Amino acid sequence: MSDQPQNPANGNPANGSSGQEQMPIVLNIQFTKDLSFEVPGAPGIYATLREQPRVDLALDVQARPIQEGENVFEVSLMIRADAKANDTACFIAELTYCGIFTLNVPQEHLEPVLLVECPRLLFPFARNILADVTREGGFPPVMLNPIDFVQLWQSRRAQPVGTA
Repeated sequence: MSDQPQNPANGNPANGSSGQEQMPIVLNIQFTKDLSFEVPGAPGIYATLREQPRVDLALDVQARPIQEGENVFEVSLMIRADAKANDTACFIAELTYCGIFTLNVPQEHLEPVLLVECPRLLFPFARNILADVTREGGFPPVMLNPIDFVQLWQSRRAQPVGTA
């Protein structure tokens, strides 16, 4: 056994040897930035609801630098779920789930990493929060299907400028 302390991330000595590579994506922290759950027709909706509500989903991803010139970014995954049954609003859930990422990638890879890889890391946690809040709100949990963030990013890039 070596008597040098080991860095568990890569097995290299933890003494700051110059051979250490930086991780390309580091998730520093993740958090719920905004969460809203409304039941406009409560309490009557609970007595009259006879079918599973239809849930319309909207999803957006945004990224911004924390400080200009730094490689630290806030990535926000925004999800809105509107549930209706027979044209009656059942609930509205809005979630903004964020992560602060340190990125050590070439400039040409920055956009796809921010808008594809970072939200891919955040998505499972946001999915669980949305399922929990809808279940705790008295409705069947909203279980989001996996999101193809590559397709979402490519469709966003295909939009003409100014039509986001």
